[in-house]
Amino acid sequence: MAVLSVQSHVVYGYAGNTAAVFPLQRMGSEVWAINTVEFSNHTGYGAWRGKILETDLIYDLIEGLEERGALGKCEAVLSGYLGDAASGKAVADAVKKVRSANTGALYCCDPVMGDTGRGFYVKSGIPEMFINELVPLADIVCPNQFELEALTGVTIDSMENAKKAVNILHEKGPSIVLVTSFEEKDGEIGMLASDQKNLYKITTPKLPLENSIAGTGDMTTAVFLSHYLSKKNLIKTLELCAGSVYSILEESYRSSKPKTGALLELMIIETQEQLISPKHSFKAEKVTL
Repeated sequence: MAVLSVQSHVVYGYAGNTAAVFPLQRMGSEVWAINTVEFSNHTGYGAWRGKILETDLIYDLIEGLEERGALGKCEAVLSGYLGDAASGKAVADAVKKVRSANTGALYCCDPVMGDTGRGFYVKSGIPEMFINELVPLADIVCPNQFELEALTGVTIDSMENAKKAVNILHEKGPSIVLVTSFEEKDGEIGMLASDQKNLYKITTPKLPLENSIAGTGDMTTAVFLSHYLSKKNLIKTLELCAGSVYSILEESYRSSKPKTGALLELMIIETQEQLISPKHSFKAEKVTL
């Protein structure tokens, strides 16, 4: 079985498919990658080369997979950074075709729009595409804290408001919500995972990364999806995901010895064993709904 991953691609560094494909492969999935953009590097550098790829290319590649009879072998569609709103339409069409070929296939939507400190960094129309079309179509949705606010209109300044926002997302359609970043206390950063019946929180120390490292959310979503596909257990998936992500981030930070203000890149290849056997482990706690 395979995962169809539709998101951005950078030649240098890690973001979008470059941050998601290898972790999925290393953890045992066949991956069919379709790129929405082809950039020299991620946009956090402030300058890049490349272009948004034509939406027709996504439709064409999906049609090619359909002609090969491959879509029935797809167990999940993963989407992330969209080049423009039109590519969101192509993602929705791909999800519907995959589900037609395999009724058990899941759609995991990473609603990449922005981040705390940076604000929105996508083209106009993309937030509306997520809110109105892709999130309602998803089985799993994986926003960061900024994106959770953007999708729900709720200011996430407390656990109560976080729970309110998570429930709003469930009402829109997804049965599983993973909040990939949630800051409740200084010095800690957490994740929340809910399946409507149970809500779990897991916290790790906060590394001094600020917004200097890209691709973390893309990698987190891929690792979470991989574990969920194999285990179908929310709390175990959350704990394993947190252990791997924190271990990779810690090693990336320590190995890079960053200078003030310098941008870091994930060291996914060098730390790949952390995807399988993370050196850190964290316990999730149940939160009252």
